[in-house]
Amino acid sequence: MGESGKKVAAVHTIPPEKADDELARAYRRVAGKRPPAHIYRSHSLNPGAMVAHGQLYKAVMFADSPLSRTQRELVATVVSFDNECHY
Repeated sequence: MGESGKKVAAVHTIPPEKADDELARAYRRVAGKRPPAHIYRSHSLNPGAMVAHGQLYKAVMFADSPLSRTQRELVATVVSFDNECHY
């Protein structure tokens, strides 16, 4: 249980500062020079999945779509709120 008394997921992750070459490349690919978001860190045991997740995110949020970027952000916000996720 988390501090709020709600169930939380616990996933073993490898922090960027302890990443081997393959994982370090994956972190750089999804996050650039910023620290990688926790959602990407959750894939640290599978760098290929991390990169695929990053590609999916970019396609959903930035590729041509009948939805505007603002509409996409609004959908993501509502879904995150409904899932009680701070993202």
